[in-house]
Amino acid sequence: MSTAIRDDYLEKLIESWKKEASPVHSVSYLDQLREDALDRIESLRLPTIRDEEWRFTDISSLRSMPFPRASAAPLDKQAGTFLDETACRLVFVDGQYMSDLSSLADDGSITVCSLSELIGTRASIAERYFGQLADFQENVFVALNTALMHDGVCIVIPAGVSVKVPVHILYVTSRKDVAVYPRCLLIAEPGANVTVVEEYVTLYEGASLTNAVTEMYIRDSACVNHIRVQRESSQAFHIANGSVLVAQSAHYDSVSLALGARISRFDQKIILAGGNAECEVDGLALIAGRQLADTHTFIDHANSYCRSRQLHKCIVDESAHGVFSGKIMVRPHAQQTDARQLNRNLLLSDKARMDTKPQLEIFADDVKCAHGATVGQLDNESLFYLQSRGLTEVAARNLLTYAFGGEVINRVIVPSLKQRLEEYILARTRIG
Repeated sequence: MSTAIRDDYLEKLIESWKKEASPVHSVSYLDQLREDALDRIESLRLPTIRDEEWRFTDISSLRSMPFPRASAAPLDKQAGTFLDETACRLVFVDGQYMSDLSSLADDGSITVCSLSELIGTRASIAERYFGQLADFQENVFVALNTALMHDGVCIVIPAGVSVKVPVHILYVTSRKDVAVYPRCLLIAEPGANVTVVEEYVTLYEGASLTNAVTEMYIRDSACVNHIRVQRESSQAFHIANGSVLVAQSAHYDSVSLALGARISRFDQKIILAGGNAECEVDGLALIAGRQLADTHTFIDHANSYCRSRQLHKCIVDESAHGVFSGKIMVRPHAQQTDARQLNRNLLLSDKARMDTKPQLEIFADDVKCAHGATVGQLDNESLFYLQSRGLTEVAARNLLTYAFGGEVINRVIVPSLKQRLEEYILARTRIG
């Protein structure tokens, strides 16, 4: 995987960054992390379809689009992307934090700080947590994010605190032909409870690049409900990496929705590090046209008595291409593991394509594990049943398609977001 870069996409990105970067370098942990990532990039390359983990996802077209790093632009407050509920809202426009659009809790229930504050007043948090889960040694996109990130956010939920309102992290790309590198670190201290909505939107049609990295630490007995929504431009590139560490008796719920982008790729790594840790990981990709949505997940049962549940669905229409690769690993000492994984896929046209690869790697002998995958079209018997009850064929197809995706949407616990997603899914799945 190691090759020197010369006159290619990565070199142009790095040269662009060096022109923007300040010539004065501090000795902070984050600055050193950036320099290490830059050095590592020189030994990495963009993945190709010859790489096993990328063999279904061709991103060669990205090489012809060396997007410059975006600078913040003004944004109309009526962007129509805010939650209706009272929320702790963190808004990033073209990678920069916008305090005038954000709304933070003033009751002390959470602590929010920027990367600059991590460097200064909270350096100990940076050194302990930042960049520890998202390893850039073999992942070129994590390395690029670490080296080129403009700004980021660190969210700390204190021990024993249950945050009453959702934390909405909104990443907005306001222009085309730019690249943004969002970065988020969340720490839920022991016994904490929080709902986090991580949302990516673009305001204009056109090509752009989002390269996002999120790290989450869920400490003992804490609970995090994480809703991730990607609804960027139909011409955009969206590459994201999420890493989560779940400690003893902690719980992580995840719902991930891939709705936009020309090419999207989400790599999610969940480590059940403590005994009795649990996770429920659901996903839905709804794509059409020439979209490609690729989801790679890795659930690592690293301790005993842990439980995981995963359901990932894809609705693929026209000439779109869905990809799912999910691996569950059970370590030798992870006895009494209970793991289930299911991938279900619905193809709505003869040209739609789905590649799926569910995997189990079990190195313990006292476990309950199962996985499976299905790829098919709408069930003819169900269609006949609905038509026999008075529905037209088109209405029956619409209803069955919507219901297929609705199973995942029902896991969204923020009412206004759930309603918007239901309306979006209903409009997208309408046939005829």
